[in-house]
Amino acid sequence: MLILKNVSKTYDKKKKAVDDISLEIKKGEIIGFIGPNGAGKTTTIKMITGMIAPTEGSIEINGLDISKTPVEAKKNFTFVPDHPTIFDAIKGIDYLNFMADIYEVSIKDRKDRIEKFTKAFQIYDALTQTVNSYSHGMRQKLLISGALLPNPNLFILDEPLVGLDPYSARILKDLMKEHCKKGGTIFFSSHGLEVVENLCHRVVMIHKGKLIACDVLENIKKSKDATLEEVFLEMTKDE
Repeated sequence: MLILKNVSKTYDKKKKAVDDISLEIKKGEIIGFIGPNGAGKTTTIKMITGMIAPTEGSIEINGLDISKTPVEAKKNFTFVPDHPTIFDAIKGIDYLNFMADIYEVSIKDRKDRIEKFTKAFQIYDALTQTVNSYSHGMRQKLLISGALLPNPNLFILDEPLVGLDPYSARILKDLMKEHCKKGGTIFFSSHGLEVVENLCHRVVMIHKGKLIACDVLENIKKSKDATLEEVFLEMTKDE
């Protein structure tokens, strides 16, 4: 579903922000993408989503190279950024219909899905209001609902739980599990290591631009009793 081959990104001919990353993510997996601040997570996500081009290497989404066929590749995923930035002069329902139009979701399917997701996140009654009246958390819920609408092959999220109340965070985790059971794939970054530990099939860890782990947690641990937090701190500490 998602393949990175020897992907690197260098800014201004300086040290590589992302250094020769290769990984393959399969259909139906939930992948947790973790690393310290400045490790290269956001840069990697921006390359995967086509916002910036890799300096070296290639990225394929469902067999399509994001650099060579960007429009076709982008039809296979949706993305929720770490900050809920959105044009806020429109109503919430208009934003969701805009997303449904882009991904060619039928009128019937969009109606059912909009109701399902926005009622789950408790923003259904606010859809006729303009987005500039929404709180940070409500905007986050709107973006997530819009990203789930097309039932994407690949669902990419950058720190999706930031700004969500505990109830909504639980709803999102349940929706992520449901999406994968139906054959979808999820790639998300998070500093919430407990969430990653409990939710993900595999953990991808990056440090100083380099991939240092990509495996099930049991294989990464040096001790069966170790937590992901302990593994993370050990593997990313500076000598």
